Amino acid sequence: MAKIKKNSHKLLYRKYSSNLKYVMMAVCVLVVTLYLPKQPRFRYEFEKGKTWLNKDLISPFSFAILKTPQQAEADKKAVVENILPIYQFKEDVFKDQSEAYLNEFDVKWKSNTLDEAEKEINRQRSHQLLKAIYNRGVIDINPKHQKGNKYYDFSLLKNNVSTKSNSQDVFTVETALAFIRDNLKSNDENVRKTIIDLSESHVKPNLVFDEALTATVQANALNSISTTKGMVQKGDLIVANETVIDEEVYQKLVSFRENYDAQTKSVGDDKLVFLGQVLLVGFIVTLLMVFLFLFRKDIYADNRQLSLLLLVITSMLLVLTWAIKFNLSNLYLIPFCIVPIIIRILFDTRLALNLHLLVILIAGFFVPNSFEFVFYQTTAGMVAIYSIKNLVKREQLLISASFILSAYFISFVGIALLREGSFGHIEWTNFLPFVFSVLLSLLAYPLIYAFERVFGITSDVALIELTNTNNKLLRELAFKAPGTFQHSLQVANLAEAAIFKIGGNALLVRAGALYHDVGKMENPQYFIENQTGTSPHDKLPYEQSAQIIIRHVHKGIEITRKYKLPESVIDFIRTHHGNTRVDYFYQSFLKNSPEKFIDENIFRYPGPIPFSKETGVLMLADSVEAASRSLKNPDAQHINDLVERIIDYKLEQNQLDNCDLTLKDLETIKLIFKTMLMSIYHVRVDYPKTM
Repeated sequence: MAKIKKNSHKLLYRKYSSNLKYVMMAVCVLVVTLYLPKQPRFRYEFEKGKTWLNKDLISPFSFAILKTPQQAEADKKAVVENILPIYQFKEDVFKDQSEAYLNEFDVKWKSNTLDEAEKEINRQRSHQLLKAIYNRGVIDINPKHQKGNKYYDFSLLKNNVSTKSNSQDVFTVETALAFIRDNLKSNDENVRKTIIDLSESHVKPNLVFDEALTATVQANALNSISTTKGMVQKGDLIVANETVIDEEVYQKLVSFRENYDAQTKSVGDDKLVFLGQVLLVGFIVTLLMVFLFLFRKDIYADNRQLSLLLLVITSMLLVLTWAIKFNLSNLYLIPFCIVPIIIRILFDTRLALNLHLLVILIAGFFVPNSFEFVFYQTTAGMVAIYSIKNLVKREQLLISASFILSAYFISFVGIALLREGSFGHIEWTNFLPFVFSVLLSLLAYPLIYAFERVFGITSDVALIELTNTNNKLLRELAFKAPGTFQHSLQVANLAEAAIFKIGGNALLVRAGALYHDVGKMENPQYFIENQTGTSPHDKLPYEQSAQIIIRHVHKGIEITRKYKLPESVIDFIRTHHGNTRVDYFYQSFLKNSPEKFIDENIFRYPGPIPFSKETGVLMLADSVEAASRSLKNPDAQHINDLVERIIDYKLEQNQLDNCDLTLKDLETIKLIFKTMLMSIYHVRVDYPKTM
């Protein structure tokens, strides 16, 4: 019952699989449009210095005119310059130093010969000088406050009262000591020296820079700066038709655009906006389906691959929606170039470019400066596609990332110069989101691996891993059936060279060639390339021998599925003999048992016949290489005749009917095979002698 139920599911899937793609299309359109912003979007594109070609623009609401970035920066600079550094008056410094000074003075004067009265006079005078210094204030000069001048203004905070002062009006440690020397009234050099030495130890700054308080005052002042300059009232003319957009008009337009979304949230019918989104997104998805139907019918017919493409579209647009909803600081942080990278590696260039353009065109309706956005992402996406021809080395992603970053940089500088007309006005920090976006695009590598596993797609990266002869299955083949392994290597070289010349997936052909005879591991001694003595077929009926030979196809499929090889590689095992006969045993049976009736299908491979250039080339390479081993005298003529005979026979047997190999392709393949076989067998070509 379980088997019947499973088969019924398969039958239902086959019956409705053609309709499933339309369901997936509808789900994609519905999901995307449900989450996209619903308010009307600002529809005008404009550039400084260009002519306004639209109709007169009248303001539908009042709004404040934003300052230019340069004006805002100048205001910030002016505010910062006008905020004086704040110094705290520390009263406890004098208290501590005064007490210590008097104690040390008494100690030093115990051994002095002066009488007590004179000692007390010097003690009081020097202490009064020290007090005068601290009352005036001792500052620790901060070089960053000087700004090229010797003196600078500062705010002095004393008893929570702030007064403006200048460093010239207070002491430094050096000027304080000089003040003591100049005002010390004593003719005794020993007395003077003692007092000055004591003063040097007890003159400390009591005006201390309060960095935290200064920063707080600056921050409060910066926050209070107005970001606007004037107003545009409802009904005022913003810009007239055919007017050149100067600096003033440009700022009005920028301000109008910034206020548009907030002012129009309650304007318009959400249902009609939703209908417009459904029409646009549905049209874009339909264009993708038309492209696939016309140019990639294999993907169009494969619901798994189609679901991957629709998932990529849906995911990127949902990420954009999330970024808009949560007011992401910059939409260029989103790695849109990850789409062309993934699709290029998993599929091809045309599809990658087509899909990327469709995603960007939809996104352009929901981002500010949509033309600029589309230009950035289109050019970067094209560079991403061109920079990854085949992902055969890990560093190619890093190289591609550097090319994408270069494309963004060129576009950024070009647009900035077009808008500002000056290198000095370019805000280089605005380029940082592009750098972050490029770094995020490196996530393509793990995503490619995940998509391969989930959707059963074989990328060039996977094929490179499969063609490594240190692969576990290939090592097992080399150990159990060394002759077959060598044959597979030669077939791989022949097929790869041929498909490279006529056009096709050379990596896929090589992988298919290396694994096409892996089923021979089951009974390697029954295949001539592995035999070293007598053949076990000598003791078997011809029918049984034929079935053993044919069985290597079924066994190969079984083994490769056990090792989870992709179906695209397993297809080479199915088709490399097509539905041809095992002629040696068939003809031997007819010759030795002419009186017996036999079903010819017993001697035929199950098929199918090759259905692509790659599988067709492999069939020819396999047959030619195997037959070439039987040549007793492998000279140029014999090799030429062999290749012609084998390929003509495959044509006569209709084995190439389903693969798109042209007669021109077949002639090219023949030439490649002949040249390579002559090289393998060290055949010298006889050139005509010149007279």
